[in-house]
Amino acid sequence: MLKCYIPYAHAKSIFEIDFNFYTKLGVKYIFIDLDNTLDSYRQATATDRALSLKEKLSKENIELIITSNNRGKRVQIYADSLGVRYFPSIGKPFAKKLNKLIRELNINRNELIMVGDQVVTDVCAANRANIRSILTDKIVKEDQPTTRVNRLLDKPLRKKLNKKGLLKDWREI
Repeated sequence: MLKCYIPYAHAKSIFEIDFNFYTKLGVKYIFIDLDNTLDSYRQATATDRALSLKEKLSKENIELIITSNNRGKRVQIYADSLGVRYFPSIGKPFAKKLNKLIRELNINRNELIMVGDQVVTDVCAANRANIRSILTDKIVKEDQPTTRVNRLLDKPLRKKLNKKGLLKDWREI
C-alpha cells in the first residue's frame, strides 16, 4: 500500500470531531476541502452547521481555511459566506500549491491538519506536503461529475486501508 494514501486519522465527518482533539495535537490551522467535506457541491453558501463549526473553531483560536480543487467563483462565494480564507484550484493530489501556500502563510506544519473526503486527492496531497490529514466520509450521497471518477479509485483504497487497520478513528489517536 502506498504511504501516500494513509490518513493520520478517519472521521465520519468534520462535524463529529471534538475540538479538544485539535487542541491536543497543537492544531492552529485546518485546511479543509469544500465539496462533500464541508457541504454539498450544490450548496452555494455556508449552512448553519458549517457556520457553527467555524465559530466554535475560532473560539479555540483555530483557523479554518478552504483548500479546494474547485474553481474560484464557486469557492469564493461559499468562503465569503462562511467568513474564511480560501484557495481554489489547489491541484490536489499534488503538493506544489499547498507547499507554496504553507510558506506564504508562514504556517508551521505541526500546527496544521488537512481534512477531506477523498483518499486520492486530499489525503495524498497532505502526505506529499508532509502534513497530517483526516479522511472523512462524504456528507451527501451525490458527487459532482468530476469526482465520480475519483470515487472509482477511492472505494477500493478505503476498503484496503480499513482491512489493514490503517483507518484509525480520530478518537483513538
